[in-house]
Amino acid sequence: MVWSQAQWEAALPPVLAGLALPVDAEQVQKLAAYMVMLAHWNSTFNLTALRDAPDMLTHHLTDCLTVLAPLNRHLDAVRAGRAAEAGPIRLLDVGSGGGLPGVVLAICCPDVQVSCVDTVGKKAAFIRQVAAELRLPNLRGEHARVEQLKGQYELITSRAFASLLDFVSLTRAILAKGGVWMAMKGKQPDDELAVLPADVDVFHVEQLQVPGLDADRCLVWMRPRN
Repeated sequence: MVWSQAQWEAALPPVLAGLALPVDAEQVQKLAAYMVMLAHWNSTFNLTALRDAPDMLTHHLTDCLTVLAPLNRHLDAVRAGRAAEAGPIRLLDVGSGGGLPGVVLAICCPDVQVSCVDTVGKKAAFIRQVAAELRLPNLRGEHARVEQLKGQYELITSRAFASLLDFVSLTRAILAKGGVWMAMKGKQPDDELAVLPADVDVFHVEQLQVPGLDADRCLVWMRPRN
């Protein structure tokens, strides 16, 4: 089942209300347009295994929207301690694929500079097309291996990218001073947590409830120990 943009726009308000998210009408329109683009490109480029719109709503879009409240709490704390001249907060979404969660975060957090990196060129090209069509100047698509990237990011995220050990090891050099990692996981990954280096501080494992999805979800927040 494929939905039109109007159907996506109709499906979103109940989700947003359930999550108590302050998303405006323009952002709803862009989220809907993004999902239409994802479904369209998916038919050719295999961006996601899911094809059915109701499944894409719960397993992809709602799943990503659920992290916004905890993310916004963190971003508010970063903003409060940040000099005005420091520029936008830089967020890197590793192994972003079709832009989940990177595109969703870029739409809903317009003051954050979001870079989506993936080793597959067609996926990075899709992100660039989304940024152009939806007029998202804060969204970039990077075709690269994450360990090849330059620059520094205050927040590095991943969703179904790799083990926590690989995630922090591959991105540590580009995590800014004072920055944190935010990994989206299913059930609490105790085995992965157990093998993290001693100098990685897991300062919060946050359980999430995704509306319409009967599955375990959590956020693992980490930072280097000083």
